[in-house]
Amino acid sequence: MTVIDIPGSKSVTARALFLAAAARGTTTLLKPLRSDDTEGFAEGLKALGYEVRQDEDAWHITGRPEGPAHDTADVYCRDGATTARFLPTLAAAGHGTYRFDASAQMRRRPLGPLSTALRTLGVDLTHEDREGHHPLTVAARGIKGGALTLDAGQSSQYLTALLMLGPLTAEGLAITVTDLVSEPYVEITLAMMRSFGARVTREDGPEGGRTYTVEPTGYTATTYAVEPDASTSSYFFAAAALLPGGEVTVPGLGANALQGDLAFVDVLRRMGADVRVEDDRTTVRSTGSLRGLTVNMRDISDTMPTLAALAPFADGPVRIEDVANTRVKECDRLDACAENLRRLGIEVHTGPDWIEIHPGTPTGPVEIATHGDHRIVMSFAVTALRTPGISFDDPGCVRKTFPGFHAAFGAAHGR
Repeated sequence: MTVIDIPGSKSVTARALFLAAAARGTTTLLKPLRSDDTEGFAEGLKALGYEVRQDEDAWHITGRPEGPAHDTADVYCRDGATTARFLPTLAAAGHGTYRFDASAQMRRRPLGPLSTALRTLGVDLTHEDREGHHPLTVAARGIKGGALTLDAGQSSQYLTALLMLGPLTAEGLAITVTDLVSEPYVEITLAMMRSFGARVTREDGPEGGRTYTVEPTGYTATTYAVEPDASTSSYFFAAAALLPGGEVTVPGLGANALQGDLAFVDVLRRMGADVRVEDDRTTVRSTGSLRGLTVNMRDISDTMPTLAALAPFADGPVRIEDVANTRVKECDRLDACAENLRRLGIEVHTGPDWIEIHPGTPTGPVEIATHGDHRIVMSFAVTALRTPGISFDDPGCVRKTFPGFHAAFGAAHGR
């Protein structure tokens, strides 16, 4: 059995940085993820005037409930979607003029529903080049609060940003959601907000909509331990299910985990892998074969590429449905997975929100087109375990979430 020490969750680290910056007092984050995305978030906080001290295994953030210390700032969000969506929302609760820009890749990703919601709340927000995209400028004067309607069918991050904003408003927020993707990420947000002292409730409507009501409580600093990243764990779990005799245990990620992406192991169980989820750890073991299946991955869409890369080794077709939102990630992940699998000689069919992969033997040599997307690299590293000759045109893009991925993955599988 191989025990893997997975770095901290990117999603949890980003939320914790927002909440710590908004809280009264100094928060200590234990074992936060250190990657390009989270370092970019921390640098963005510093640019806004927040005090952030980074030790090796703990970060200390002195919060400012009143908003950024600086009244002007120019913030570069790098490639990070959480940085690019959360920081302008945090700054909107303060007083000053703040400009935000991002990489070319992040400039292509949409912000429109969040911008519309913030304007509904009275925020003076201007997009410089293209409406609904970076760069943007926020002229902040604090936020009174109120009611708004949000379509979060493209990204749950829009809802998360607004939920975390709620306790900083003068009167609270009532957010009615008409559509929602990746709902487990919202549950992470709610649990973490409560850990920092927020009060938020949810009421489901008679026709499927729901309303989140957030009280204007503010936040209180705390010590917060960041759990291992479930999305990153999916590559190691998939490898264990694929390789004869494979077995991997990830400590710190078990039945009590916040992250919905741990449900990826349920997909592996359906395919025939032996899965044990304990309170504080999860183990996946190969049984020597993998079954085809049809699976809805709307709620765990970040692990769609992991399953796509594993799919050729199943004994029947693997059909992944309801993942339209993966087309607006770092790249169009549906097309990227299909493109690379076809280059490996695998039969693949796609639609607007689905991909179907047929069994086959991937053949190299093939250079995987990563499109600068860390999840494409890490997913096809699984395929490479049974396919000699696979290389990547941009292997270094894993620094976004796991700079040491290649060394860790190689060590875990004798490479």
